[in-house]
Amino acid sequence: MKNRVITISREFGSGGRTIGKTVASALGIPCYDNELLQEIAEKSGFSESYVQEAGEYAPGGFLSSAFSHRGALPNNADYLWEIQYKLIAEIAEKESCVIVGRCADYILRDKADCLRVFIHADLAFRAQRITTVYGEREESPEQRLREKDKRRAAYHRFYTDMKWGHAQNYDITLNSGTLGIERCVEIIKSLY
Repeated sequence: MKNRVITISREFGSGGRTIGKTVASALGIPCYDNELLQEIAEKSGFSESYVQEAGEYAPGGFLSSAFSHRGALPNNADYLWEIQYKLIAEIAEKESCVIVGRCADYILRDKADCLRVFIHADLAFRAQRITTVYGEREESPEQRLREKDKRRAAYHRFYTDMKWGHAQNYDITLNSGTLGIERCVEIIKSLY
């Protein structure tokens, strides 16, 4: 029997990480988020900060678009993607868990009994939340949200050929701004 895995994709500031960790704790299963970054860094030999930064950006530039990531020019991002892909597949094979981000929804689409969740909220809710959780910065919260979401969408599209956040790519999408964090947790737990 395949392990049961919940993947949480999320807009920045929507509370997806908090929801994932709370669901995992309530179900008594591990949650992989920053732990994935640590393992990818260990396996790749890159620093954790580099792995985190590379995981937010699709490889870019003229050569990347001219030859595609599937082409003949290997790069660090592709190397990290391969490690990430194998690691997530191994984790799902080993145990039931929650995995936050890192294209796990795509990676596990045929490899696990997987509930694919996307968490979103309106800009005002997310702007207020990131200011509370992460503090003030020089740039506006709205600009931070747009830039982070744009990077996540590009990265997801580059490696999966799927539109990030598009409802058809998930089993359920939840608006944490409307439902609240606690209700999202309850819904995901009940579906698990």
